[in-house]
Amino acid sequence: MLKNRRLPQILMIVAGLLLILLFTKPIWRISLIAPQYPDGVHMYIYVNKLGGKEPGTLQNINILNHYIGMKYIVPDDIPELKYFPYVVGFFIILALLVSFTNNKYAFLIWISLLLISLILAMYDFYLWEYDYGHSLDPNAIMKFEGESFQPPLFGTKQVITFTAKSYPHFGGYMIMLSAFFGTIATYLKFKIKHEQVIS
Repeated sequence: MLKNRRLPQILMIVAGLLLILLFTKPIWRISLIAPQYPDGVHMYIYVNKLGGKEPGTLQNINILNHYIGMKYIVPDDIPELKYFPYVVGFFIILALLVSFTNNKYAFLIWISLLLISLILAMYDFYLWEYDYGHSLDPNAIMKFEGESFQPPLFGTKQVITFTAKSYPHFGGYMIMLSAFFGTIATYLKFKIKHEQVIS
């Protein structure tokens, strides 16, 4: 019985610790595949930086963007990359505190805040993609009337001669796993409290 009581706390600790991986593993990957890039150009989005499979990935993407009038992607100009690490750190520390306090409403607050934050993060990601895909330079070398260059938020989309793919990467799946463990921990915590009241 004691082990069952401790299980929500253990799961909450695991949920928090999984988020540490976001500081070393990419959360999302956007890939551009075209005849001139048969292997694709892959951009990785981390919690605090942008990178790629190859050292010059970001430069190659910016060159492609330049031709169609899209803005250059400059990591230093993206404020989310500066404050997202603090948000992740907050959830890691809060998960440990929730486990320590062992209060069922603290569990509920943690998972609720995490899910709300994930929804807001995806919406912010959509706005970021929309801005880059629609705010085009009118003096661009190549012009395509009525064409949107916005990558898909999730999935695959044909953009002129490019196939754009947008999917979670390792870190993204760790966030989902963290949310899963946090949800199960909260459910078990309320269930245990309910059984204690009945007994």
